[in-house]
Amino acid sequence: MFTVAALYHFTRFPEPAALQGPLQEACDLAGIKGTLLIAPEGINGTIAGSRAGIDAALAHIRALPGCAGLEWKESPAAEMPFARMKVRLKREIVTMGQPDVDPTASVGHYVEAKDWNALISAPDVAVIDTRNDYEVEIGTFDGAVDPGTKSFRDFPDWWRENAHRFHNKRIAMFCTGGIRCEKSTNFLLGEGIPEVYHLKGGILKYLEDVPAEDSKWQGECFVFDKRVSLGHGLVQGDYDLCHACRRPLSAEDKQRPEFEIGVCCHRCADEYSEADRARFRERQRQVERGEIAL
Repeated sequence: MFTVAALYHFTRFPEPAALQGPLQEACDLAGIKGTLLIAPEGINGTIAGSRAGIDAALAHIRALPGCAGLEWKESPAAEMPFARMKVRLKREIVTMGQPDVDPTASVGHYVEAKDWNALISAPDVAVIDTRNDYEVEIGTFDGAVDPGTKSFRDFPDWWRENAHRFHNKRIAMFCTGGIRCEKSTNFLLGEGIPEVYHLKGGILKYLEDVPAEDSKWQGECFVFDKRVSLGHGLVQGDYDLCHACRRPLSAEDKQRPEFEIGVCCHRCADEYSEADRARFRERQRQVERGEIAL
């Protein structure tokens, strides 16, 4: 079994580029694979490896400036869910495109997984899913509002167009691991919303801590690795991935006429050119021959 660690931490890195090489080297030496993003606002990513390797990588990250308080969420994987290790420099560790948003200044009230059901059951609470539309499609909380956004960048405009729908409501938001809510709650506070809450540790923490028989979660939770989706107890779900558009596919989706393994699915069949599909077919042939890994 492999250990998968999902992490993020907002802190100020004056020179993030200086951290990239040593972090890449530390992860390589530990036998870790996955992706870590470094930006002036902090670090974000998911990594996988042996228990000892994960411990070594996390020790390196906790030693970075301002990262002593790093928190992370772990889950198991029967197979290595990543093909390689990448440490990338970014402008933001989760892209919202709002330069005035600063989670280190203020965020909403954290709500523990055990208390989440009671909060979202209150009649004066509106529950908003801050994830992208394809993530919401395979699972969300009962009664949650789906903004239908294609990317997190779309959330501020959606809120400003729909804020009137939530007059006199307390707002509770959630996402996969908590990072998007750090920014979305700060954004709503800046928009003048007085009572904003978010699920601490995100959906992953809820699925880990709350028994299925007590759950208000419906479906599965999309994750950004080869496991594709997780259910209660963080067990691997039933979805596969379209390797063209990176969206989740059910068994029924793969029976649709638009589906071609490694090339396209019903969601992206019209999004790529014939030249693109030719490249995807060649890539799939290389995968099947064992020449490359997805």
